[in-house]
Amino acid sequence: MTIRDVAARAGVSTAAVSLALNDRPGVSADTRERILAVARELGWTPSTAARSLSGRQVGTVGLVLARPAPMLGREPFYMEFIAGVESVLVQHRCSLLLRLVDSVQEEVAVQREWWQGRQVDGSILVDLQVDDPRIPALAAIGLPAVAVGDPALAGPFTAVWTDDGQAVHEAVRYLAALGHRRIARVGGPAELGHSAIRSRAFEEAARELGLEDAVTVPADFSGEGGARATRSLLTSGRRPTAIVYDNDLMAVAGLSVAAEMGVQVPGRLSLLAWDDSQLCLLTRPRLSAMGHDVFAFGAEVARRLFDVLSGGDTGSRPAPAPVLLPRESTAPPL
Repeated sequence: MTIRDVAARAGVSTAAVSLALNDRPGVSADTRERILAVARELGWTPSTAARSLSGRQVGTVGLVLARPAPMLGREPFYMEFIAGVESVLVQHRCSLLLRLVDSVQEEVAVQREWWQGRQVDGSILVDLQVDDPRIPALAAIGLPAVAVGDPALAGPFTAVWTDDGQAVHEAVRYLAALGHRRIARVGGPAELGHSAIRSRAFEEAARELGLEDAVTVPADFSGEGGARATRSLLTSGRRPTAIVYDNDLMAVAGLSVAAEMGVQVPGRLSLLAWDDSQLCLLTRPRLSAMGHDVFAFGAEVARRLFDVLSGGDTGSRPAPAPVLLPRESTAPPL
């Protein structure tokens, strides 16, 4: 089915069909409606390749994730984040082009291929790193993008972020108020920008509260990584009485390790997760968490990208910070 078939059935020129379908002036309201009705009847949709060659938008947004495919399926954050992005894309009749890669260097090559081949209108950049090589490389080719992370890491790109430093301070103050003096943190990969921000905030909060045994153990956001880090902390000479995790998957794994080692939660060990997916509500005891509406976060990122693509407000904007949700996994130490 082609634009010529639509034009022949509606009794108009192909130019009139193009004007009507692109909502441009030049045809009457009655003619526009007749053309749209015929297009719907015939099931005709515009060719993405043709729109790309004509220089118009192709209706596709890119997202590249540097992580193994099995981990993506187990990690609640990106499932909720992508769902939020999709909720906005569908309003704009756009599709998401998702690619999994092994490194940020590979991502640069993929993003360059997409943009120079007119396969995407713009992209979402996630997991910003300190001195991220993607920022100068993708800015140089003129890729329209929104970066998920602190504006200081995003360079010239519009950024959407949460105040993770504030949230870490709140988490540590809460545990200290319960009476915990030995508080540990199981963090994400050290090279990630938000891991560095949370690490600095954890150290600052511990210093302000006089917590001398505060320590961070880096992990990789996986359940296996969270379990290894928890086991290391619980077999140390100065076993913590409370642990903060950088995501909920690692916190669930940490709860399993505590049960394996006979460490009562929350009597002997309090656990506090991040993001607060459904995983936190399915455990026994239910996990306390720094709650974050990840779906709404993804939707806001997508809205900001469309602002960028339309030439509107391109200023960076914070999303609501995570909030403390105390549940049964935190209590005063025995």
